[in-house]
Amino acid sequence: MSKQRLPLLETADPDDCRVPLVAEPLDADQAERLAPSFKALGDPVRLRLLSLIASHAGGEVCVCDLTDAFDLKAPTISHHLKVLKDTGLVTAERRGTWVYYRAERAALDLLSGLLAVPAEAAA
Repeated sequence: MSKQRLPLLETADPDDCRVPLVAEPLDADQAERLAPSFKALGDPVRLRLLSLIASHAGGEVCVCDLTDAFDLKAPTISHHLKVLKDTGLVTAERRGTWVYYRAERAALDLLSGLLAVPAEAAA
C-alpha cells in the first residue's frame, strides 16, 4: 500500500459515491477510490480497532487503551492504526508521548450509505 493518504473523501464531487449500491452501480473511478477502505476493514484486527475507536465514549481513545485490548505487540497495533489512518477512516493527534485516535465520521457515513439498502429497494 502506498505511503500517501488515500483520497476516500477527496473527490471532485463529494456526493458522487453516496448513492447506495442497490440504486446505482459504481463506476471504475468510484470503485478505485473506495476499495482501499473496504480492504482496510477486511482485516479483523483493523475492523475491531475501528470499532473500539468509534464506540469509545468521548469520541477519541488513547493508543495506550487500544493496545491492552489485543494480544499483539505495540508495533503491530501501530501498523494497523496507520492503515486505518492512511485510508481516512481515523484521524490521530499526538499529545505528549501518546497518540489519540478518533473515527472519521464522514468516511464511516460514506461507506455505510454506500451499503445501505433503502426500504423500497429491500421489498
